[in-house]
Amino acid sequence: MEKSAIGASQRLGGLGTFLRKCMFSVVSVGPIPEHIAFIMDGNRRYAKRRNLPVAEGHKAGYLALMSILRYCYELGVKYVTVYAFSIDNFKRRPEEVQTLMDLLQEKIEVLLEKESIVNQYGIRVYFIGNLKLLNEPVRVAAEKAMKATANNSKAVLLICVAYTSCDEIVHAVQESCTEKRNEIQALNGTKVSNGVVYGVEKGEKINGVMECDVHKSCNGSLDGEAALDASKPCSERDEADEKKNTTVNHVEKDKGGEVASRICNGLIEDVQESEKLLHKIPNVKLVDVEKHLYMAVAPDPDIMIRTSGETRLSNFLLWQTSNCPLYSPAALWPELGLWHLVWAVLNFQRNHYYLEKKRKQM
Repeated sequence: MEKSAIGASQRLGGLGTFLRKCMFSVVSVGPIPEHIAFIMDGNRRYAKRRNLPVAEGHKAGYLALMSILRYCYELGVKYVTVYAFSIDNFKRRPEEVQTLMDLLQEKIEVLLEKESIVNQYGIRVYFIGNLKLLNEPVRVAAEKAMKATANNSKAVLLICVAYTSCDEIVHAVQESCTEKRNEIQALNGTKVSNGVVYGVEKGEKINGVMECDVHKSCNGSLDGEAALDASKPCSERDEADEKKNTTVNHVEKDKGGEVASRICNGLIEDVQESEKLLHKIPNVKLVDVEKHLYMAVAPDPDIMIRTSGETRLSNFLLWQTSNCPLYSPAALWPELGLWHLVWAVLNFQRNHYYLEKKRKQM
């Protein structure tokens, strides 16, 4: 009896897989989204409605995730991003946070098993977020999973943990500023701070302009015809001083102040020109920030799906979703199924032309 029940279950499972593939082949006639992002909302409400512990709701959510991942990759979606744990979730009760961390560590290790969905579909796994906020066992497990799947290239799974979009943007701006500051400091071995150039010797060039010691040149120690041409580089003026040293003594003292003033003005103009050229150093640009975002490893999402009927983004992928449609089924995350996914893809296909037109206008 038991064997016949198992056989019937296997036959039904095989029939379900066949029908699903037939449906996907029809849906694939239209454009398929390259990247779908999920906000997995409703695990705790799912448990509460069924009088279950909160941990059971999160476990049901994990099973739903495995099914959705399978559907996505069978349909041809290459990138899937899931919002697993927000930085704000650390504010929950310590017991629940610890339960989530334990579950996360356990499921990460399951992903590395030979029979896991990761190995079945050749999925590369990324953990996105401020991983330093995770406890050490979870962080080590996440790093191990990323390293173990680094050679997979058929599909990509991005798991956002210890993540908020604000934290991602701040991190990207900080990294961009640090990179630009290092570039400026590396410029001819100089260090720039508040418009002042350090580490440049007299006679060296910055961006093609000679660096001169203005204070020493303007203290009255230079006089005579040797310094009349202030537009020449300092080193050339020094050589001219030596050659004409024997001839400058005949210059009258009453002309000394005028000569020194002309020298000083010329040197100030040289320094001002140097500062203008230094301002031409490239500023932090949009592309600099974008390449330092946590999500720089994937294209922007084509669809955002948030369960439980909520339409808030909850600080998730704010930078990447300016032209992304949001689908909000009333189902809680553990209840999300195949038909919800197919409906979201059909809506995407219906609006695809309009969305592509809007992207090209940007």
